[in-house]
Amino acid sequence: MSAFRYEAADASGRIERGLIDADSPRHARNQLRERGLAPLEITALQSSAASGPAQVLSARLGSADLSLVTRQLASLLTARLPLEQALDVVIEQAEKRLVRERFAAIRAEVVSGQSLTSALARFPRDFPEVYRALVAAGEQSGDLSGVMARLADYVESRGALVQRITLAFIYPVIVTLVALAVVVVLLTYVVPQVIDVFRQSGQALPMLTQGLILVSDFVRGWGWALLLGLAAVWSAWRLSLRAPSVKLAWHAQQLRLPLFGRLLRGLETARFAATLAILSASGVPLIRALEAGVQTLNNEALRHNVRDAIGRVREGVPLARALAAAGQFPPMMVHLIASGEATGALPEMLERAARTLGAETERRALTLTSLLEPLLILVMGAMVLLIVLAVMLPIIEINQLVR
Repeated sequence: MSAFRYEAADASGRIERGLIDADSPRHARNQLRERGLAPLEITALQSSAASGPAQVLSARLGSADLSLVTRQLASLLTARLPLEQALDVVIEQAEKRLVRERFAAIRAEVVSGQSLTSALARFPRDFPEVYRALVAAGEQSGDLSGVMARLADYVESRGALVQRITLAFIYPVIVTLVALAVVVVLLTYVVPQVIDVFRQSGQALPMLTQGLILVSDFVRGWGWALLLGLAAVWSAWRLSLRAPSVKLAWHAQQLRLPLFGRLLRGLETARFAATLAILSASGVPLIRALEAGVQTLNNEALRHNVRDAIGRVREGVPLARALAAAGQFPPMMVHLIASGEATGALPEMLERAARTLGAETERRALTLTSLLEPLLILVMGAMVLLIVLAVMLPIIEINQLVR
């Protein structure tokens, strides 16, 4: 059975649109006629993930939508509603068309006898490996409602740390962009008009003013070429990162940066630890949890280290030793994992590691931004001061000559 989007007219000519489950378009039309509707258009909802360019361009569920729907499903399943009815309620309450269509397609798969995990696997861009692994664990254990509740908490908190760190860097970015815009306006509009007056007077200009004239002429005459060059360099760099060796080397270099390296490492490892914590607490085997946790890492160097650790764990090496061998994971995290393996409380230790790493990363981000803000103001202020001095020095010299 599949889901279809229909458009039909009733006896009064009013157009009705919605979703319907049917075995075929003909079956869908027959169902609509039985309701007293005249089918105008029947479109099958895609029940499998798009591939190629269509996959890149197709719409996907946002984090907020996924969080809301997961929480709704958890509440409905906790109230002991059957999965099919819970999906019906989610479809009815969804405000966005994309959400309704996604879960209508999922419901059609469930009604036809597929598991919820299999239905979600048809949309890997909307439901990542971690999400599907937890749902599979809930279905296997018979506690889908409890797992969905933990999954809702995980989805809600997954992007919270990233969002807080992003917000911390918004102010420095805005200050930088505004200051650059002011400098460009001064160099391309204000400075040329003032300098023309000095040129007409035939006065010998100070070195600072002459340098400013050269910079202003370059920005006005070759600014477009500079922008094109920077865009070309950026595009070439992005293309080079498609090579696995270049990407691995670059991501490894990122982790070695003095300040941003530790910040990036903390952010990635906190997310990885939180993923392992919820997967292991839900009964997912350790190897499967590690394979799903790899998908949450954006840094290729850390991904490479985790894949190496997975191979060691398969050979019987404890997780703490396997991660320590990579040398990329914080010692505190490794020690907590070792303690959890020794005491049988691995999920709790992983959760503690995730909280500690998250708090430490957020503290470092706030410290870094608190240092960046005055530094950026000083740098941009110095640039504006140089421009003002370059303009004012000839004026001061003219006043001295007049006196």
